[in-house]
Amino acid sequence: MSLAQYFVRAALYILCFILTFWAFQAVDYEKFLKKDHVLQAQVLYWIIVLGLSYLLAQFSTGFIYIR
Repeated sequence: MSLAQYFVRAALYILCFILTFWAFQAVDYEKFLKKDHVLQAQVLYWIIVLGLSYLLAQFSTGFIYIR
């Protein structure tokens, strides 16, 4: 893998993270969480955002590097 591919992949991961974080702010997830569990809700939020951004980046790199 060349240096340019590493930069493209890193930029894609960052872009997918920003996009996922922005899109997930539209979800009203407070209805599904218990009261007074703020830290657990924040950890769950970050895990979901990181997981979705990783999956989106992997999916996108699959299209970019099809041989």
